[in-house]
Amino acid sequence: MRYPFLAGAAVVVMTAALAACGSSSSDGGKEQAAVAGPAASSGPAGAGPGSPAPAGPKASPTSEPPKIPSAELTPVTGTFSKKQKEYLVDRVPKGMDPAAVLQTGQETCDRLTYLVKVDRDTAVGAIVTGEIADAKPAVEHLCVQHKDLVERASAGYADGTYEGKQLRAGRYRDVTPTTTCSWQITGANGKDLASGSSDDGKRTAITIPQAARAFTSTGCYAWLPEGDNE
Repeated sequence: MRYPFLAGAAVVVMTAALAACGSSSSDGGKEQAAVAGPAASSGPAGAGPGSPAPAGPKASPTSEPPKIPSAELTPVTGTFSKKQKEYLVDRVPKGMDPAAVLQTGQETCDRLTYLVKVDRDTAVGAIVTGEIADAKPAVEHLCVQHKDLVERASAGYADGTYEGKQLRAGRYRDVTPTTTCSWQITGANGKDLASGSSDDGKRTAITIPQAARAFTSTGCYAWLPEGDNE
């Protein structure tokens, strides 16, 4: 052999390597486990036993809570009249006191009674805009004397845009308009049939013709039918 020193060095290196291998095996596989750990985490996230289970599909929320059956609509004390009970049917969520729901309906009637004394058109406008919510069932069962208010309100318009079958030809007058009240009536192909504004806040009358295809109102609060259109 031409290079005895290099040969001897190779023998020493090989011996050291074999010794190192033996040492790692007798270590209980600690080093091997350390190397294998990262490899296990290379799979999909959350696949390991310590990861939280993937979330299942969310349950769709119910649109309305279940209601108390009509046979169980009884107050804590006393009794409900026939009309009161008819008002409460399908309106009382389970767990709620029916008397509380009845009180809400009665308060609606009280508000209408008060507004009629102040200004009848304002009372109708409050129904049109929804400012007095659920007026129709309350009036139908608890205060039938205001039936005409609900009927007139059904033919009115709150601020917004109305098209096609939503339109009813006739004459209308706005209720408590602001100084920024404006309106527009358009026909086929968006042709301007009538438009205007009321910067002084005074009430204005308009006519929606048969040819109207859209009606837009802003800042006028509500429009009520007049004359034969009521």
